[in-house]
Parts: sequence; structure tokens; C-alpha cells
Amino acid sequence: MQKPSELAAFRLRHSLRVRWAEVDPQNIVFNGHYLTYFDIGVTEYWRAIGLPYPEGMAGTGGDLFAVRSVINYHASAHFDEMLDICVRAEKLGNSSMTFEMGIFRDGERLISGEIVYVNADPESKTSRPLPEKLRLAIEAWEAGGSAG
Repeated sequence: MQKPSELAAFRLRHSLRVRWAEVDPQNIVFNGHYLTYFDIGVTEYWRAIGLPYPEGMAGTGGDLFAVRSVINYHASAHFDEMLDICVRAEKLGNSSMTFEMGIFRDGERLISGEIVYVNADPESKTSRPLPEKLRLAIEAWEAGGSAG
């Protein structure tokens, strides 16, 4: 079991029950589904900060593109188990942001990882600074504030 403080580092926690279609012949969650779980977590993060995607990016002249995903497997999840999908903004750069991801079962960290997104012009795919409203919403949320 991991230290309770590890789970406490994440303000965004979204519960999800492992479905039958997500397990493989070994009776564990097929590894590719963890990226789907990460995506669900990030979607809930946008909602939590008050900028649900894609509406939250409307009018900014940019959109977010995933450029890097990392998954570290520590233990397996099984059918019908309840998982906590956890997300926190680890770093905000000029045009990029890094999310730390964690998937927990009863406080035990099963999966750790990160996703890096870059804000870019949707047509030219050239990077642009993160929209100020996004930066402010993330900073306020991570500091313990409410959705904006």
C-alpha cells in the first residue's frame, strides 16, 4: 500500500468501475485502456476547473494537442474493481502543460504517468501561448480555489 499522502497530492479524483470489456484473457485491465482512463480523468479535470472541453477553449484561437503520454505500471486492476482516476497540473509552460496522472485502488497506486499537451493553432499546428483564462483557472484550482 502506498502512503496516503500520495493520493492526497491529487485534488481531482474521478471514480470509475472496471468494466468487463476492459479486461483481457489474463483477467486484468488491458494496458491500452489506461490511456482511456487518463483521457477520462483529463476530461473531468477540465470540467472541475470550469472550462469543459471543447467549449472551454472556444474563442482562444488555439486548441490542445497531446504530444507525449507516459504510463508506468505498478500493479493490475481487475474486473468490477473501483478505481480513482487522479489528475493534477504538474507544470505550466509557455505553450505546454504537463499533467501528472495516477490510478489508485483503495489508496494503492496501480498506475502512474503523465500527459503533455501543447496549445497550438488548429490550422497551422504551430504552438501558441496557453490562453490566460486556462492558465488562471488551472492555477486557481490547484491552489485550492473553486471552478471559475
